[in-house]
Amino acid sequence: MALEERFIEYDCDGSLLEGYLVFDASASQPLPAVAVAHAWGGRGEFEMAKARDLAARGYVGFALDMYGKGVRGSSTEENQALMMPFMENRERVARRMHRAIDVLREQAEVDAQKVAAMGFCFGGLCVLDLARSGSDVRGVISFHGLFTPPGTAGDKPAPITAKVLCLHGYDDPMVDPGSVLDLGHELTAAGADWQVHAYGNTMHAFTVPEANDPDFGAVYSESANRRSHRSLYNFLEELF
Repeated sequence: MALEERFIEYDCDGSLLEGYLVFDASASQPLPAVAVAHAWGGRGEFEMAKARDLAARGYVGFALDMYGKGVRGSSTEENQALMMPFMENRERVARRMHRAIDVLREQAEVDAQKVAAMGFCFGGLCVLDLARSGSDVRGVISFHGLFTPPGTAGDKPAPITAKVLCLHGYDDPMVDPGSVLDLGHELTAAGADWQVHAYGNTMHAFTVPEANDPDFGAVYSESANRRSHRSLYNFLEELF
């Protein structure tokens, strides 16, 4: 296996975005692909490492960009300022996710019929909104993602054709157990094929080794990280 990588510039809503693509250059045919949506700080090494891990497992990995080329937060306040305009405009979230998937499908190394999307924290919400907006990706995977639905309470959800896997820390203060039940009701009403794996004694950001802020509710968990990635790999095998 010989991994090859490249950065891809693309645009959406008048903004210049930059994704990171990585794949096995020795593959003799187009490969299934997985887009990786970043957390609230913007696309960085964490998401790029996830894309490389996917490529090492036989997929094309694509760390997408929601904020803009080179746009990164470096503090809680900066990250919040970057994320909130998207939380307040969920159609914008869906547009940028659909654009990223279109760009991924355009790549010669990708089997355009075999595409999924995964995301972390804010990125988890992004991939759920991709599914909610009617995307025909095979499936979406949310790691300690935000579950807040777009629209207003009582809105009838649109049909969801993508399979959904949510990997969730039960003690995540940003997504309480009631929100998990609400998501289950929403996905069921949308006709989705869905799963939620909840890990006990586990907070937000459990896949991030640097996370160690129990007061904020973000703490790394070796066991939840390992279990959730095993679930991811099993899910991708099922999708493709």
